[in-house]
Amino acid sequence: MAAAAAAFAAAVSLPSSSSISSPSPSLHKTCLLYPRGVAKAAVGRGGGVAPLRAQVTTEAPAKVEKVSKKQDEGLVTNKFKPKEPFIGRCLLNTKITGDDAPGETWHMVFSTDGQVPYREGQSIGVIPDGVDKNGKPHKLRLYSIASSALGDFGDSKTVSLCVKRLVYTNEQGEIVKGVCSNFLCDLKPGADVKITGPVGKEMLMPKDPNATVIMLATGTGIAPFRAFLWKMFFEKHEDYKFNGLAWLFLGVPTSSSLLYKEEFEKMEEKAPDNFRLDFAVSREQTNAKGEKMYIQTRMAEYAEELWELLKKDNTFVYMCGLKGMEKGIDDIMVSLAAKDGIDWATYKKELKKGEQWNVEVY
Repeated sequence: MAAAAAAFAAAVSLPSSSSISSPSPSLHKTCLLYPRGVAKAAVGRGGGVAPLRAQVTTEAPAKVEKVSKKQDEGLVTNKFKPKEPFIGRCLLNTKITGDDAPGETWHMVFSTDGQVPYREGQSIGVIPDGVDKNGKPHKLRLYSIASSALGDFGDSKTVSLCVKRLVYTNEQGEIVKGVCSNFLCDLKPGADVKITGPVGKEMLMPKDPNATVIMLATGTGIAPFRAFLWKMFFEKHEDYKFNGLAWLFLGVPTSSSLLYKEEFEKMEEKAPDNFRLDFAVSREQTNAKGEKMYIQTRMAEYAEELWELLKKDNTFVYMCGLKGMEKGIDDIMVSLAAKDGIDWATYKKELKKGEQWNVEVY
Protein backbone atom coordinates (compact mmCIF):
# COMPACT_ATOMS: atom_id res chain seq x y z
CA MET A 1 0.00 0.00 0.00
CA ALA A 2 1.10 3.60 -0.54
CA ALA A 3 1.11 4.25 3.19
CA ALA A 4 3.34 1.24 3.87
CA ALA A 5 5.76 2.29 1.13
CA ALA A 6 5.98 5.81 2.54
CA ALA A 7 6.64 4.45 6.05
CA PHE A 8 9.41 2.21 4.73
CA ALA A 9 11.05 5.08 2.83
CA ALA A 10 10.98 7.20 5.97
CA ALA A 11 12.42 4.39 8.11
CA VAL A 12 15.51 3.91 5.95
CA SER A 13 16.03 7.69 5.65
CA LEU A 14 17.05 7.69 2.02
CA PRO A 15 18.58 11.02 0.91
CA SER A 16 16.75 12.79 -1.88
CA SER A 17 18.18 12.55 -5.39
CA SER A 18 18.68 16.32 -5.46
CA SER A 19 21.21 16.09 -2.61
CA ILE A 20 23.42 13.55 -4.44
CA SER A 21 25.75 14.69 -7.20
CA SER A 22 26.26 12.19 -10.01
CA PRO A 23 29.73 10.60 -9.95
CA SER A 24 31.92 10.74 -13.02
CA PRO A 25 32.02 7.53 -15.07
CA SER A 26 35.65 6.83 -14.08
CA LEU A 27 34.95 7.24 -10.38
CA HIS A 28 31.94 5.00 -10.64
CA LYS A 29 34.07 2.24 -12.23
CA THR A 30 36.78 2.60 -9.60
CA CYS A 31 34.29 2.19 -6.76
CA LEU A 32 33.08 -1.07 -8.18
CA LEU A 33 36.60 -2.59 -7.94
CA TYR A 34 36.64 -2.55 -4.13
CA PRO A 35 34.81 -5.03 -1.89
CA ARG A 36 32.20 -3.64 0.49
CA GLY A 37 33.75 -2.20 3.68
CA VAL A 38 37.26 -1.75 2.13
CA ALA A 39 38.39 1.82 1.43
CA LYS A 40 40.74 2.72 -1.43
CA ALA A 41 44.05 4.18 -0.30
CA ALA A 42 44.10 7.97 -0.28
CA VAL A 43 46.78 9.90 -2.10
CA GLY A 44 48.67 12.36 0.11
CA ARG A 45 49.90 15.82 -0.86
CA GLY A 46 53.31 14.53 -1.89
CA GLY A 47 51.96 11.74 -3.94
CA GLY A 48 52.42 9.20 -1.15
CA VAL A 49 49.75 6.76 -0.19
CA ALA A 50 48.02 6.98 3.19
CA PRO A 51 45.82 4.03 4.19
CA LEU A 52 42.20 4.83 5.18
CA ARG A 53 40.16 2.74 7.59
CA ALA A 54 36.75 1.71 6.39
CA GLN A 55 34.10 3.55 8.37
CA VAL A 56 31.23 1.23 9.23
CA THR A 57 28.15 2.70 10.88
CA THR A 58 26.91 0.39 13.60
CA GLU A 59 24.13 2.62 14.92
CA ALA A 60 20.60 1.48 14.21
CA PRO A 61 18.62 3.82 11.96
CA ALA A 62 16.58 6.36 13.88
CA LYS A 63 13.18 4.99 14.70
CA VAL A 64 10.45 6.89 12.94
CA GLU A 65 7.56 7.56 15.26
CA LYS A 66 4.27 6.46 13.75
CA VAL A 67 1.83 9.29 13.25
CA SER A 68 -1.72 8.19 13.95
CA LYS A 69 -4.45 8.85 11.41
CA LYS A 70 -6.98 9.11 14.22
CA GLN A 71 -8.14 11.94 16.44
CA ASP A 72 -5.87 11.02 19.34
CA GLU A 73 -4.25 14.35 20.29
CA GLY A 74 -4.67 14.97 24.00
CA LEU A 75 -6.57 11.71 24.46
CA VAL A 76 -7.37 10.88 28.09
CA THR A 77 -7.56 7.27 29.31
CA ASN A 78 -8.18 5.68 32.71
CA LYS A 79 -8.75 8.93 34.55
CA PHE A 80 -11.15 7.11 36.88
CA LYS A 81 -10.28 3.65 38.18
CA PRO A 82 -12.41 1.01 39.96
CA LYS A 83 -11.19 1.99 43.44
CA GLU A 84 -11.99 5.65 42.82
CA PRO A 85 -14.76 5.84 40.21
CA PHE A 86 -16.55 8.99 39.16
CA ILE A 87 -20.05 9.16 40.64
CA GLY A 88 -22.41 10.24 37.89
CA ARG A 89 -26.15 10.67 38.02
CA CYS A 90 -28.76 9.16 35.74
CA LEU A 91 -30.51 11.99 33.90
CA LEU A 92 -32.51 10.00 31.36
CA ASN A 93 -33.26 6.33 30.71
CA THR A 94 -35.63 5.30 27.96
CA LYS A 95 -36.39 2.11 26.05
CA ILE A 96 -35.65 2.54 22.33
CA THR A 97 -36.91 -0.80 20.98
CA GLY A 98 -40.52 -1.66 20.23
CA ASP A 99 -42.65 -3.76 22.59
CA ASP A 100 -42.60 -6.65 20.12
CA ALA A 101 -38.82 -6.58 19.66
CA PRO A 102 -36.82 -9.64 20.74
CA GLY A 103 -35.25 -8.10 23.82
CA GLU A 104 -35.08 -4.59 25.26
CA THR A 105 -32.51 -1.93 24.48
CA TRP A 106 -32.30 1.28 26.49
CA HIS A 107 -30.68 4.66 25.86
CA MET A 108 -29.40 6.35 29.00
CA VAL A 109 -27.68 9.65 29.79
CA PHE A 110 -25.45 10.22 32.83
CA SER A 111 -24.05 13.46 34.20
CA THR A 112 -20.26 13.83 34.20
CA ASP A 113 -19.93 17.51 35.20
CA GLY A 114 -17.30 17.68 32.47
CA GLN A 115 -15.00 15.44 34.54
CA VAL A 116 -14.93 12.46 32.14
CA PRO A 117 -13.27 13.86 28.99
CA TYR A 118 -14.00 11.10 26.50
CA ARG A 119 -13.76 10.99 22.70
CA GLU A 120 -16.03 9.51 20.08
CA GLY A 121 -15.21 5.79 19.88
CA GLN A 122 -14.08 5.34 23.48
CA SER A 123 -15.78 3.31 26.23
CA ILE A 124 -16.53 3.75 29.91
CA GLY A 125 -16.77 1.17 32.67
CA VAL A 126 -19.80 0.86 34.95
CA ILE A 127 -19.68 -0.78 38.38
CA PRO A 128 -23.17 -2.00 39.30
CA ASP A 129 -24.44 -1.55 42.83
CA GLY A 130 -24.46 -4.49 45.22
CA VAL A 131 -22.15 -7.45 45.78
CA ASP A 132 -21.54 -10.80 44.08
CA LYS A 133 -22.19 -14.27 45.54
CA ASN A 134 -18.93 -14.03 47.49
CA GLY A 135 -19.91 -10.75 49.09
CA LYS A 136 -17.45 -8.72 47.02
CA PRO A 137 -18.33 -5.60 44.97
CA HIS A 138 -19.31 -6.38 41.40
CA LYS A 139 -16.61 -5.98 38.76
CA LEU A 140 -16.96 -3.27 36.15
CA ARG A 141 -18.41 -3.87 32.69
CA LEU A 142 -17.28 -1.89 29.68
CA TYR A 143 -19.75 -0.18 27.35
CA SER A 144 -19.11 1.73 24.13
CA ILE A 145 -20.09 5.36 24.48
CA ALA A 146 -23.13 6.27 22.38
CA SER A 147 -22.74 10.05 22.45
CA SER A 148 -20.33 12.52 20.87
CA ALA A 149 -17.79 14.28 23.09
CA LEU A 150 -20.25 17.15 23.42
CA GLY A 151 -22.89 14.76 24.76
CA ASP A 152 -26.59 14.60 23.96
CA PHE A 153 -27.17 17.99 25.58
CA GLY A 154 -24.27 19.68 23.77
CA ASP A 155 -22.52 20.94 26.92
CA SER A 156 -19.74 18.30 27.31
CA LYS A 157 -21.19 17.40 30.72
CA THR A 158 -22.94 14.10 29.95
CA VAL A 159 -22.18 10.65 28.58
CA SER A 160 -24.69 8.27 26.96
CA LEU A 161 -24.87 4.49 26.65
CA CYS A 162 -26.91 2.08 24.53
CA VAL A 163 -27.53 -1.09 26.58
CA LYS A 164 -29.44 -4.29 25.83
CA ARG A 165 -31.00 -6.02 28.80
CA LEU A 166 -29.44 -9.48 29.09
CA VAL A 167 -31.93 -12.18 30.11
CA TYR A 168 -31.54 -15.83 29.17
CA THR A 169 -32.45 -19.37 30.27
CA ASN A 170 -29.53 -21.58 31.31
CA GLU A 171 -29.15 -25.35 30.87
CA GLN A 172 -30.98 -25.98 34.15
CA GLY A 173 -33.99 -24.06 32.87
CA GLU A 174 -33.35 -21.14 35.19
CA ILE A 175 -33.82 -17.54 34.08
CA VAL A 176 -30.54 -15.64 34.39
CA LYS A 177 -30.29 -11.87 34.34
CA GLY A 178 -27.08 -10.06 33.40
CA VAL A 179 -25.95 -8.13 36.48
CA CYS A 180 -24.81 -4.86 34.94
CA SER A 181 -27.20 -4.63 31.98
CA ASN A 182 -30.23 -5.10 34.23
CA PHE A 183 -28.83 -2.64 36.76
CA LEU A 184 -28.48 -0.04 34.02
CA CYS A 185 -31.78 -0.69 32.25
CA ASP A 186 -33.62 -0.42 35.58
CA LEU A 187 -31.98 2.88 36.61
CA LYS A 188 -34.31 5.72 37.48
CA PRO A 189 -33.43 9.39 36.86
CA GLY A 190 -31.58 10.75 39.89
CA ALA A 191 -29.83 7.46 40.72
CA ASP A 192 -26.06 7.40 41.17
CA VAL A 193 -23.80 5.51 38.75
CA LYS A 194 -20.16 4.53 39.37
CA ILE A 195 -18.18 5.26 36.19
CA THR A 196 -14.58 4.36 35.28
CA GLY A 197 -12.42 5.27 32.29
CA PRO A 198 -12.61 6.49 29.66
CA VAL A 199 -10.74 3.75 27.79
CA GLY A 200 -9.91 2.69 24.26
CA LYS A 201 -8.13 3.93 21.14
CA GLU A 202 -9.14 1.33 18.54
CA MET A 203 -12.40 3.00 17.48
CA LEU A 204 -11.32 6.65 17.42
CA MET A 205 -12.56 8.69 14.44
CA PRO A 206 -10.20 9.47 11.54
CA LYS A 207 -8.58 12.91 11.48
CA ASP A 208 -9.23 13.39 7.77
CA PRO A 209 -12.55 15.25 7.34
CA ASN A 210 -12.65 14.06 3.72
CA ALA A 211 -12.30 10.37 4.57
CA THR A 212 -14.68 7.59 3.61
CA VAL A 213 -15.88 6.04 6.87
CA ILE A 214 -17.65 2.67 6.53
CA MET A 215 -19.42 1.60 9.74
CA LEU A 216 -20.64 -1.95 10.28
CA ALA A 217 -22.83 -2.52 13.34
CA THR A 218 -25.07 -5.18 14.81
CA GLY A 219 -27.48 -4.26 17.61
CA THR A 220 -25.93 -2.14 20.36
CA GLY A 221 -22.70 -2.09 18.33
CA ILE A 222 -24.29 1.03 16.86
CA ALA A 223 -23.13 3.02 19.92
CA PRO A 224 -19.77 4.39 18.69
CA PHE A 225 -21.23 5.16 15.27
CA ARG A 226 -24.03 7.24 16.74
CA ALA A 227 -21.23 9.24 18.38
CA PHE A 228 -19.38 9.59 15.04
CA LEU A 229 -22.48 10.62 13.14
CA TRP A 230 -23.63 13.21 15.65
CA LYS A 231 -20.26 14.92 15.35
CA MET A 232 -20.36 14.68 11.56
CA PHE A 233 -23.92 15.84 10.91
CA PHE A 234 -25.63 17.29 14.00
CA GLU A 235 -22.87 19.48 15.43
CA LYS A 236 -20.77 22.45 14.37
CA HIS A 237 -17.07 22.53 15.21
CA GLU A 238 -14.52 25.23 14.41
CA ASP A 239 -11.80 22.66 13.79
CA TYR A 240 -13.80 19.89 12.11
CA LYS A 241 -16.29 19.79 9.24
CA PHE A 242 -17.00 16.44 7.67
CA ASN A 243 -16.94 16.54 3.85
CA GLY A 244 -16.30 12.88 3.12
CA LEU A 245 -18.60 9.87 2.87
CA ALA A 246 -20.08 8.14 5.92
CA TRP A 247 -21.73 4.82 5.08
CA LEU A 248 -23.57 2.96 7.84
CA PHE A 249 -24.69 -0.68 7.72
CA LEU A 250 -26.86 -1.67 10.70
CA GLY A 251 -28.00 -5.25 11.24
CA VAL A 252 -30.88 -6.17 13.57
CA PRO A 253 -33.40 -9.06 13.83
CA THR A 254 -36.64 -7.05 13.40
CA SER A 255 -37.64 -3.55 12.30
CA SER A 256 -38.80 -2.86 15.87
CA SER A 257 -35.15 -3.41 16.90
CA LEU A 258 -33.77 -0.66 14.65
CA LEU A 259 -31.91 1.71 16.96
CA TYR A 260 -31.88 5.49 16.43
CA LYS A 261 -33.59 5.02 13.06
CA GLU A 262 -35.23 8.47 13.04
CA GLU A 263 -31.95 10.20 13.88
CA PHE A 264 -30.11 8.48 11.04
CA GLU A 265 -32.87 9.20 8.54
CA LYS A 266 -32.69 12.90 9.47
CA MET A 267 -28.96 12.84 8.81
CA GLU A 268 -29.51 11.18 5.45
CA GLU A 269 -32.07 13.84 4.56
CA LYS A 270 -29.76 16.62 5.74
CA ALA A 271 -26.62 15.41 3.94
CA PRO A 272 -27.59 13.02 1.12
CA ASP A 273 -24.23 13.43 -0.59
CA ASN A 274 -22.24 12.60 2.52
CA PHE A 275 -24.28 9.93 4.30
CA ARG A 276 -25.52 6.55 3.11
CA LEU A 277 -27.69 4.32 5.25
CA ASP A 278 -28.42 0.61 4.85
CA PHE A 279 -30.38 -1.61 7.22
CA ALA A 280 -30.25 -5.41 7.32
CA VAL A 281 -33.31 -6.85 9.10
CA SER A 282 -32.65 -10.58 9.25
CA ARG A 283 -36.12 -11.87 10.20
CA GLU A 284 -38.03 -9.68 7.77
CA GLN A 285 -35.83 -9.11 4.72
CA THR A 286 -34.26 -11.41 2.14
CA ASN A 287 -31.95 -10.91 -0.81
CA ALA A 288 -32.65 -11.84 -4.42
CA LYS A 289 -31.74 -15.48 -3.67
CA GLY A 290 -34.20 -15.63 -0.79
CA GLU A 291 -31.44 -15.65 1.83
CA LYS A 292 -31.93 -13.91 5.18
CA MET A 293 -30.66 -10.35 5.20
CA TYR A 294 -27.73 -10.24 7.59
CA ILE A 295 -25.25 -7.37 7.54
CA GLN A 296 -22.85 -9.28 5.28
CA THR A 297 -25.74 -10.14 2.95
CA ARG A 298 -26.56 -6.45 2.58
CA MET A 299 -22.93 -5.57 2.04
CA ALA A 300 -22.66 -8.20 -0.71
CA GLU A 301 -25.11 -6.11 -2.76
CA TYR A 302 -22.46 -3.39 -2.91
CA ALA A 303 -19.45 -5.71 -2.93
CA GLU A 304 -17.62 -4.25 -5.94
CA GLU A 305 -18.15 -0.67 -4.81
CA LEU A 306 -16.97 -1.44 -1.29
CA TRP A 307 -13.89 -3.21 -2.59
CA GLU A 308 -12.93 -0.21 -4.76
CA LEU A 309 -13.29 2.06 -1.73
CA LEU A 310 -11.10 -0.27 0.33
CA LYS A 311 -8.22 0.25 -2.09
CA LYS A 312 -8.02 3.93 -1.17
CA ASP A 313 -5.73 5.27 1.53
CA ASN A 314 -8.44 7.47 3.04
CA THR A 315 -11.06 4.74 3.54
CA PHE A 316 -11.60 3.60 7.13
CA VAL A 317 -13.70 0.58 8.13
CA TYR A 318 -15.12 0.25 11.66
CA MET A 319 -16.87 -2.88 12.89
CA CYS A 320 -18.70 -3.12 16.21
CA GLY A 321 -21.14 -5.70 17.55
CA LEU A 322 -21.53 -9.46 17.65
CA LYS A 323 -18.39 -11.43 16.87
CA GLY A 324 -20.16 -13.61 14.30
CA MET A 325 -20.40 -10.72 11.84
CA GLU A 326 -16.64 -10.64 11.31
CA LYS A 327 -16.40 -14.02 9.55
CA GLY A 328 -19.29 -13.23 7.23
CA ILE A 329 -17.64 -9.99 6.15
CA ASP A 330 -14.27 -11.70 5.71
CA ASP A 331 -15.90 -14.28 3.43
CA ILE A 332 -17.10 -11.51 1.10
CA MET A 333 -13.70 -9.83 1.02
CA VAL A 334 -11.75 -13.04 0.31
CA SER A 335 -13.46 -13.56 -3.04
CA LEU A 336 -13.32 -9.87 -3.98
CA ALA A 337 -9.62 -9.61 -3.24
CA ALA A 338 -8.91 -12.84 -5.12
CA LYS A 339 -10.31 -11.27 -8.32
CA ASP A 340 -7.46 -8.77 -8.16
CA GLY A 341 -4.93 -11.43 -7.22
CA ILE A 342 -4.75 -10.19 -3.62
CA ASP A 343 -4.68 -12.36 -0.51
CA TRP A 344 -7.33 -10.87 1.80
CA ALA A 345 -5.73 -11.98 5.07
CA THR A 346 -2.46 -10.24 4.15
CA TYR A 347 -4.24 -7.16 2.84
CA LYS A 348 -6.35 -6.88 5.98
CA LYS A 349 -3.19 -6.92 8.11
CA GLU A 350 -1.90 -3.98 6.09
CA LEU A 351 -5.19 -2.15 6.56
CA LYS A 352 -5.03 -2.77 10.32
CA LYS A 353 -1.44 -1.54 10.43
CA GLY A 354 -2.54 1.63 8.69
CA GLU A 355 -5.45 2.03 11.16
CA GLN A 356 -7.95 1.56 8.33
CA TRP A 357 -9.57 -1.66 9.61
CA ASN A 358 -10.89 -1.31 13.15
CA VAL A 359 -12.75 -4.03 15.01
CA GLU A 360 -14.46 -4.17 18.38
CA VAL A 361 -16.63 -7.28 18.65
CA TYR A 362 -17.93 -9.39 21.55
